[in-house]
Amino acid sequence: MAKKLLQLFPQSSDKQELNYLYLYKHGWYSANTKQPIVAANFLSSLDGRIAISPDAQSSAELPKSLTSEEDFRLFLELHAQADCLITHGGYMRSLATQKLGNILQLPNSRDCEDLYNWRALQGLSPHPALVIASSSLDFPMHPSIKEHDQPVHIATGQQADADKIKKWQDDGYEVLITGKSDAVEGKPLIDALTEKNYKLFYLIAGPKMLHTMIDDQQLNKLYLSYSHQLLGGEFFRTKLDGPVLNSPKLELNSLFYDASDNKHGQFFSSYTCNYNINK
Repeated sequence: MAKKLLQLFPQSSDKQELNYLYLYKHGWYSANTKQPIVAANFLSSLDGRIAISPDAQSSAELPKSLTSEEDFRLFLELHAQADCLITHGGYMRSLATQKLGNILQLPNSRDCEDLYNWRALQGLSPHPALVIASSSLDFPMHPSIKEHDQPVHIATGQQADADKIKKWQDDGYEVLITGKSDAVEGKPLIDALTEKNYKLFYLIAGPKMLHTMIDDQQLNKLYLSYSHQLLGGEFFRTKLDGPVLNSPKLELNSLFYDASDNKHGQFFSSYTCNYNINK
């Protein structure tokens, strides 16, 4: 029996099936868009934790208690709508040491056959292109990228190490200079990628990249999943990392409640970002 969610906004007495919730009615894909669309998704506890570490020296990791099959299915539906994923060097390093799982491609599983079929119907390749943003340029390239024949672009800033840029170029990778310091900036990155005919960008890049995209008024759609837990902890990461923002107005598009089987529920919400054009 298909899992159903209670629709809280727009208010409705009907329950909605979980499968295809974000692929169709509440998705972010637009076949005929002339402007780029940038979407992001975060999972957190009610006190805002997206990752926790035991001490200041250890890397932060996603608590297993936050994860759910329902949230992962919706994540994959959002992932399936992209023609280009934007990630970062930190994720590539964590992936190489198996601290994080591989989300550079849709899983090769029966559960995802419908998502592959959907991509094919839209004229999308089986797997999206990949952009790796990095200031240090110190990260390994995961073998699954070559195995799935994904186009790869590396993005960095003007002040990044020239020798490291050349090394990546000598290895056959294109390096995009998209920032005035050694860091990537949101608008220059999206502009450079749009020139390469990408239009549909999905962020799997963490709090700093989310901050960069919002600060440069590039983020269009934000999906937030809230697990009804309070995790605490002294060393943790939250959704945003950076200076105070001239915040966009977030327009709530949808809100669903899942009465989870694990004794705590979860909210699934989606927003459109509306910016002050006079910034």
